[in-house]
Amino acid sequence: MVKAIDGQTVRVTIMQSSACGGCAARKMCNSAEAKEKEVDVLTPDAATYRVGQEVVLEGRLSDGRTAAIIAYVLPLLVLLAALVLAIQFTGSETAGALWALGSVAVYYLLVFLFLRKRLQQRFSFRIGRTS
Repeated sequence: MVKAIDGQTVRVTIMQSSACGGCAARKMCNSAEAKEKEVDVLTPDAATYRVGQEVVLEGRLSDGRTAAIIAYVLPLLVLLAALVLAIQFTGSETAGALWALGSVAVYYLLVFLFLRKRLQQRFSFRIGRTS
């Protein structure tokens, strides 16, 4: 749903819900959860949308794959490599586990500090009207 329009930017609110978020028994269930997310979409025809209008956001499949690799696959490889190296050098599994977890934290920190702007530019959504 369109929340705000500013120049060529349309701010869209997305209701992210778990698989059981639409269930009638969700009020009785502790696992049902829903979160609101906001996405800014740059579009030249932003003036044609209005606040409150329901829209569809589209992303490229390749962007989803790349995001999954950056968020899950690379950190797993960093974790495993750090674990093996730390156990080899320290001889302690506990120290190896701590080094591995620390290396993943450093990985995410580096992604946040140095790649965040580039990733925001790379991963973009397109906006469309609902039928």
